Amino acid sequence: MSSLSRALLTALTAGSLGLGALALAAPAQADGPGSGTPWIVSVGDSYISGEAGRWAGNTNNGESLHDALGSTAYFDNAANTAEQINRCHRSKAAEIHIGGGVSSLNLACSGAKTGTFTDGSYFKPGIDFYSSGADQGQALMLQNFAAGHNVKMVQISIGGNNFNFAGIVTQCVTDFLGSPSWWPDYCKDDSIVTNAMSTSSVNARRSEITTAFQNVRAAMRNAGYADNAWTLVVSNYMSPLPNGSGIRYSESGYTRQSTGGCGFWNADADYANGTLLPRINQTIAEAVTASGLTNVKSLNYASAFNGRRLCESTVGLLEEKGLSSWTGAGAVDKTEWINTIRTATATGNYYIQESLHPNYWGEKALRNCVRQAWNGGAVKGGTCVRGANGLNANGEPNMVLQ
Repeated sequence: MSSLSRALLTALTAGSLGLGALALAAPAQADGPGSGTPWIVSVGDSYISGEAGRWAGNTNNGESLHDALGSTAYFDNAANTAEQINRCHRSKAAEIHIGGGVSSLNLACSGAKTGTFTDGSYFKPGIDFYSSGADQGQALMLQNFAAGHNVKMVQISIGGNNFNFAGIVTQCVTDFLGSPSWWPDYCKDDSIVTNAMSTSSVNARRSEITTAFQNVRAAMRNAGYADNAWTLVVSNYMSPLPNGSGIRYSESGYTRQSTGGCGFWNADADYANGTLLPRINQTIAEAVTASGLTNVKSLNYASAFNGRRLCESTVGLLEEKGLSSWTGAGAVDKTEWINTIRTATATGNYYIQESLHPNYWGEKALRNCVRQAWNGGAVKGGTCVRGANGLNANGEPNMVLQ
């Protein structure tokens, strides 16, 4: 079990972020703060970079059945031949790419925290001004880009990795697989969780996230923007799993993980929804206030995927719903919007780091939310929830920003 724990944690947090120079087209002569084509930019972690955006729903019958974007899913260089940052996983399905005459740039990176750090051979750019050779922090990348492009909105998702979310998920799955249903070993009372939720830890995380927001403001000021010339949209984290009573697989045996890819005990799933995620999202909201920024809108995703979450009884794997592929009729409403948690099943083109992230349908749903938040340039915030079944004209699940 210790080997599983190390492998899952390493892959979930890694993202292999060997940052290289941005391959950006030269701006038009008149482009810059306040002039030229409007741009929206995303910064932050894997929950906004588009991690897992390749896969539409989940299946155990072969990756070809739900491979919505193919081998170029995460390619983002100018020639569409590779990632600018290896395994950063800036998906083509990422929510920032709303189109409709609005240009977009995704600077977010899987594995990112608020501050830049190096973990082994992996460079992870934070929301800061780190600079060493071709390696840059995301705030510096934003500053350099915004100086030559008319950036009107910056969306950020950050803080989950500061709370060691991947490590907590790893512990929960390890505890589930390593204990019987008649004597479950819960992760909610393990030190990795209690330490993360302690008052001192939460206070430290709030300070770090506050600084990240302030660094985005500093980047835009350095690039020549007045605070009222652009808007920061802060998005929080959605619930990826239902409460234990809503999971469609029994706690007995191991099918909850081996079939569904959601190896959590009921009590741990309940704790995640009742305590862990609300506390993380509350800390993000408190950091917005503490930052002192006056041009902020909040995008609340907490319940956006309710009814479409991993292992939820209202949806299923492709094969459980009688679907032969992700393109089958009604697939968006019958299958999950969160990618399965992978351990030994991360073979072929699957990555463990894609685990428990919004998949293709989830990314497209969030994109619908972002388009509504953009609001034709009159940026607004709100709570994003599911709307009517089916897809809109943009091929996205119907969502409502309220």
